[in-house]
Amino acid sequence: MTAGTGEQRERERGFDHTEIEPRWQRTWDDEDVFRIPDDAEDPEYVLAMFPYTSGELHMGHVRNYTITDAYARFERMRGESVLHPMGWDSFGLPAENAAEERDTNPRDWTMDCIDSMTEQFKSMGFGYDWDREITTCDPDYYQWNQWLFKRFREEGLVERQGAELNWCPSCETVLADEQVEDGDAADEICWRCDTPIEHREMDQWFFTITDYAEELLEALDDLEGWPNNVREMQRNWIGRQEGASVAFEIPGYGDVDIFTTRLDTIYGATFFSLAPGHPVAQEIAEDNDDVADYIQEAEQADEDELDVTSGVFTGEYAVNPASGEEIPVYVADYVLTDVGTGALYAVPAHDERDHEFAEAHDIDIVQVVEPTDDADVDPDDVDVQEAAYPEDGMLVDSGEYDGLTSEAAREQFVEVFDGEHRTEYNLRDWGISRQRYWGTPIPMIHCEECGHVEVPEKDLPVELPEFVHTTGNPLDAAEEWKAVECPDCGGPAERETDTMDTFVDSSWYFLRFISPDGEARSASETASGDGGPASMADAPFDSERASDWMPVDQYVGGIEHAVMHLLYARFFTKVLDDIGLVDGVREPFTNLTNQGMVLGEDGNKMSKSKGNGVSPQRIVDEYGADTARLFIMEAAQPEKEFAWSPEGVRSAYQFLQSVYDLADELAESSADPSGSGAATAGDDEEDPVAAYVEREIAATTARVTEEFEAFRFNHALQAVRDLVSLLRRYHERDGSDQATVERGVRAVAKLLGPVAPHVGEEVWERLDGDGLLAEAEWPEADLPADYDVASRLVENTREDVRDIVETVGIENPEEITLVVAPDWKHEAHQFARDSDADNLVGALMGREEIQRHGSDAADFAKDLQAEREALSDVLAPEAERAALDRAAWLIEDEFEATVVVQAAEDAAEDIAGNAQPGRPAIRID
Repeated sequence: MTAGTGEQRERERGFDHTEIEPRWQRTWDDEDVFRIPDDAEDPEYVLAMFPYTSGELHMGHVRNYTITDAYARFERMRGESVLHPMGWDSFGLPAENAAEERDTNPRDWTMDCIDSMTEQFKSMGFGYDWDREITTCDPDYYQWNQWLFKRFREEGLVERQGAELNWCPSCETVLADEQVEDGDAADEICWRCDTPIEHREMDQWFFTITDYAEELLEALDDLEGWPNNVREMQRNWIGRQEGASVAFEIPGYGDVDIFTTRLDTIYGATFFSLAPGHPVAQEIAEDNDDVADYIQEAEQADEDELDVTSGVFTGEYAVNPASGEEIPVYVADYVLTDVGTGALYAVPAHDERDHEFAEAHDIDIVQVVEPTDDADVDPDDVDVQEAAYPEDGMLVDSGEYDGLTSEAAREQFVEVFDGEHRTEYNLRDWGISRQRYWGTPIPMIHCEECGHVEVPEKDLPVELPEFVHTTGNPLDAAEEWKAVECPDCGGPAERETDTMDTFVDSSWYFLRFISPDGEARSASETASGDGGPASMADAPFDSERASDWMPVDQYVGGIEHAVMHLLYARFFTKVLDDIGLVDGVREPFTNLTNQGMVLGEDGNKMSKSKGNGVSPQRIVDEYGADTARLFIMEAAQPEKEFAWSPEGVRSAYQFLQSVYDLADELAESSADPSGSGAATAGDDEEDPVAAYVEREIAATTARVTEEFEAFRFNHALQAVRDLVSLLRRYHERDGSDQATVERGVRAVAKLLGPVAPHVGEEVWERLDGDGLLAEAEWPEADLPADYDVASRLVENTREDVRDIVETVGIENPEEITLVVAPDWKHEAHQFARDSDADNLVGALMGREEIQRHGSDAADFAKDLQAEREALSDVLAPEAERAALDRAAWLIEDEFEATVVVQAAEDAAEDIAGNAQPGRPAIRID
């Protein structure tokens, strides 16, 4: 790749990216091109997921932010007011670890990273409204996390719960369920560091996202602008199950509710299972040492140590409300406390886990459902002693209900056994407590007398103390910061030392961009009295403006956030609407694009360990930001992954230089008083070649607009490349119309401008375009009438000529004659396409205008009959001849031969007879 700079120096023409890119970036800044006023009405809101402050951009960043920048520039040129902001997801454990490693503090490390990344973003030419920049680790941002926590608590959406939680021993913090990933074998691992997780019982603060489970699920159907796979991932994560609850009595302990989706199998229950954390299990353990020991072991076990056959018999029995039989009660860790009710009746004949447990503990297996007559499985082939049969079917051995279908039985049994219909969700409440320093302090105080008390609003923000280098939770070691007076009783109390999950920061940041001008205030600036903060606005964003500007129209980011950030942001938005901070905004993002990964040249994920990474800065230094942007956007559609290609980068660079060269030549030609000898508009009454080029300019403009709208940037850019190639070819042709070429290059500058804005500006300026290209109007054009049909005609004809030349071995053709089929063949062709007659030949020969052409007509009718399913639309004879006249120069240039286009009546009979609609006859002399 190092040859790039040498190639540039050897060029006689061309631009110097090291000169033009900083210059245009300064110009855009000076002119406030990307600034959007607060009084804009319903702007196009284009947003990429804001970056974590790692300090360096990687190619994934470049791709993500190029996509939104290109789209934002496109919409701005189309006359839209565009909100395209940037900020920093700047809290989190990596900064804390980096500070520990470098003996510094997370704030200084983070701010240095932001400074570095800001310069890198600006060097890429990304057009952001930097006046709206936000940084989540600044008190003027995270004070609103604390304020929102208080509002959520006021609405009953915050709880403090003791729960078995996911603990990462490496990060030394709790993980939400969404932050636990499947690892090798049966391990569950930390999403951040891949360390196998442990489970601990801890008191934590939770947002009760489960209160919104139903709406979060149902509203997915309306998110038509989201990828189907993301919606399906959220559906599965929320995991609604329709079932029923019934009570089993355990004598001495009362009724125990269970939840099941298979109430039809209740007659087959042969044992009863309790989760180790179930209250009845805990009560039994008080008097049963075996149960107590088992519960203790289960609580200490890692997830990968759990065994579906693990369990202990309690010595107690539950009464099956269906049969009246007593069945043994076990405590088993395959039953989860927070799933369903933490208790279940077990039917080993019809559940695989129950079957495995029953075999291990020598428990009866009783079949109560068998396949129906129309099932794919023969009832005689089902042996529940060998394996569970989990499918629906027909009830057997179920007393008076034998013969009922599973579906009918489930419905009846709810009433028969005094149960109730119930809906359960896999979704769990969102534990937001983290035992780390670099995050938003949770605004709570613990008083021995008063319990948990909120920090008064006038004392917000609760700012972080100086960083303490320690293991465990650093805020626990900040003794002076931790000690406070209780806001209620004035007695000694302690601050909450957990900080918020950083996903809280990103659950509403898109709203803060709308009005980021709230002032931060420290505790020392607190006003006296019980009112709100002295210098702090009364809400985290302007509600009226947010209600107008939201939702985000186009959101771009990684698929890895499908069930974390994207779900939490949806939850927050619904809550904010319910508490009146926005009006009628229930979803944050109308359209979502998950960009694909940029792989290394070897096709593997880029990584330092593989040595296959590519530095964006090196590409910018060697080839320029526009080259990097163009290559990334050309390589694949945004959602597809692709491998890095040095050849592709060089191709993008050379293409941009060729566009500039063409503009430069035109500018020099216009400046030359003697002219270039080229024709000018008006030299001829009608120039078919210029007409062809004009049609291609219009068609390309229409196509690129359509492809940009559909986020198919690679298709759009290929169309631009094709147009530039055509313009270069036409420009070098004797007698070309310079005005037509210049119109084409001006269009290219606009079409290319969103992706390669620096070169676009340079070309625009070279051709004396008015103002800045970034503020120019997007070219408007409709696809010319019958363009696709005409293009297919031209391409097929050119290919046919090539085939003849190659097959016959004609080395130097002098004249190529193209003959358009006669009117009657076109009429027959159209009749064949429109007709539904079984006997097409008879129908055609019954038409006088066809019949009078005798055997020629009969033969052609047979051909149409044979090919009728594949017949495509064709141009009328005059339109076909005009299209070939316009494109004849392409064939002339390719073969250096004269091209003659004739109507059938003007051509020799022997050649005219071979012409067909859409396939002119060809003679080469």
